Amino acid sequence: MQYGKVEICGVNTSQLKVLKESEKRELLKIMRDGNEKQRREAREKMINGNLRLVLSVIQRFANRGEKPDDLFQVGVIGLIKAIDNFDCTLDVKFSTYGVPMIIGEVRRYLRDNNSIRVSRSMRDTAYHAMQIREQLINKNNKEPSVEEIAKIMELPKETVVLALEAIVEPVSLYEPVFSDGSDTIYVMDQVGDKSDDSDWLDEIAIKEAMKNLSNREKKIIAMRFFQGKTQMEVANEIGISQAQVSRIEKGALSQIKKSI
Repeated sequence: MQYGKVEICGVNTSQLKVLKESEKRELLKIMRDGNEKQRREAREKMINGNLRLVLSVIQRFANRGEKPDDLFQVGVIGLIKAIDNFDCTLDVKFSTYGVPMIIGEVRRYLRDNNSIRVSRSMRDTAYHAMQIREQLINKNNKEPSVEEIAKIMELPKETVVLALEAIVEPVSLYEPVFSDGSDTIYVMDQVGDKSDDSDWLDEIAIKEAMKNLSNREKKIIAMRFFQGKTQMEVANEIGISQAQVSRIEKGALSQIKKSI
């Protein structure tokens, strides 16, 4: 099915407007600084101008047997949450923030409709944990630990972990999480590398090869492969997007491979 050429929820998807990044920034500023009417109108334009982003996300869930209309509506809810919570002062594209939010909303919907039965109490615990996680991310601008979430919920860490695992469906390490057109981030890129000396990169060889890298490249490689941090953790610490971390990392690894 070609989502870009069909009608979903009464919307002709082929006629959807696509906003430029500068237009998105302007609308977000109006939502922050304008009067009530201006904020309301800017929000509406922001939603309508990003519906194609929702379409691009729900296409990856097309084989789940769900109706496109239902996925689209759920995706729009994620889009609205992203718009309402996005910090326009950060040097990050809206889509970089919006795509994971839309994916998260769709995944929650699919979990609710999963044929595998999970107890109501466990499901409620898991969703409460995810709400607290999002609140902590918005507050601290970084991924919280399970211990932090469990402490707020006043529950044992094991209980929170079991609840979250009960509603998570398997996912391929090679599933794309986000693409900005020039680079694609996969699930495996968001997993920290905590392996030992059995890793394909011999520590001595890589340190020698790293001498030819720039300071930023050295820092990213060190954080990723010596400290075991995820790309998102590196991005938050350095102050750039995960897509930029991915590009710099891949370029640096390419240089290292040639050296060793």
